[in-house]
Amino acid sequence: MFHKILIANRGEIALRIVRSCREMGIRTVVAHSTADAHSLPVRLADESICIGPADARGSYLNIPGIISAADVTDSEAIHPGYGFLAENPAFADICQACGVTFIGPSASAIRLMGDKAQARQAVKRAGAPVLPGSDGAVKDLDEARAIADEVGYPVILKASAGGGGRGMRIVRDAESLATAFQTCQAEAGAAFGSSEIYCEKFVAGARHVEVQVLGDRNGTRLLLGERDCSVQRRHQKLLEESPAPALRPETRRGLASAALAVANAATYESAGTVEFLVDEAGNFYFIEMNTRIQVEHPVTEMVTGIDIVREQIRIAAGQPLGYTQNAIRTAGHAIECRINAEDPETFTPNPGRVTAWIPPGGFGVRVDSHLMAPYTVPPFYDSLLAKIIVHGEDRAEALDRMRRALLETVIDGVKTTIPFHLKLLGDPAFLRSDFHLPHLEQTL
Repeated sequence: MFHKILIANRGEIALRIVRSCREMGIRTVVAHSTADAHSLPVRLADESICIGPADARGSYLNIPGIISAADVTDSEAIHPGYGFLAENPAFADICQACGVTFIGPSASAIRLMGDKAQARQAVKRAGAPVLPGSDGAVKDLDEARAIADEVGYPVILKASAGGGGRGMRIVRDAESLATAFQTCQAEAGAAFGSSEIYCEKFVAGARHVEVQVLGDRNGTRLLLGERDCSVQRRHQKLLEESPAPALRPETRRGLASAALAVANAATYESAGTVEFLVDEAGNFYFIEMNTRIQVEHPVTEMVTGIDIVREQIRIAAGQPLGYTQNAIRTAGHAIECRINAEDPETFTPNPGRVTAWIPPGGFGVRVDSHLMAPYTVPPFYDSLLAKIIVHGEDRAEALDRMRRALLETVIDGVKTTIPFHLKLLGDPAFLRSDFHLPHLEQTL
């Protein structure tokens, strides 16, 4: 097992990793920017090291700086968390070349699943269902037009190297295709360094359901159940729950089988998530595989009792999972609300100074947050302040518990998305699990 791990991330995920490492007896080093010099993860880690300015390009995306930080602190491994370099295959390669363990899957798995067009082809070969569309990147507008005519409108254009809801455009008719194609290419190039995009059929009224997988270096791959992530705005997740409500048993079994096939096709080692769209008839289609820890991993931990970050570290150290699929049991229902420093009506980021912070507590409530009071929310990064996670015997109890937890949460000084979540928890369609991806933007 490692003696020291460098954490190349910030915020709540950095603190989450610190906590698992401490329980495992592993020393931690938080690599931070100047903007995060006095953050809670930095305070609670065993060591810290500044790797650059507030701008992420000079700090959290600064590969030479991070590798140097690992070297001077004698860190044996680097945990990238999520975002930043977590799904950068070149970074994984460089770690290996420098004799530092990358806590995550192999560079080849990241590369395969990171290129969404190649991933589609690999998934099709594995026998998992994909949406009708291009087999690879679309060469030009004429090819996109031919594919859209073949599969029928609406279609969705996606960045081949994309993720996180960026570089995506829904096209509802032929007249809109040219403008959407050019816009999507420009967004993809700016966000991911590659302007390649692909085209597939857009499924209206679908649910976003993902399956958590674990794989070790001995070839064991296990499933930790599924999560529903359909509560989104502009392709950004806001609330997640596990297990996914209103799934037919045969659909649940099919999702599990398909997720395992995808993980096997990628020869996957570490924690990862296979994401699907599920239509109203129960048919499902592969979207992508996220080759990292997910923001919403706590809901799976709450229903399975498995520390996913701990498993990531154990797998990276070469340890076997040590249990079988039959040993994994799920109990109850878990819900996570992402509390962002955003205007709850417009979702515009609202950085500023937090003057008061009182997290919720009580039975079945977990809070993952790097917040302190006072604390200045920097404008340079994602606006996530806290994740409130609850567990109940069933969905009804979890919903009641989440409502209570949100009502007792106090964050003064900045606007947050708490009012949005309270409104959502009063929405009749959401309460009866009768919702899908466009639901929020149409009704709330």
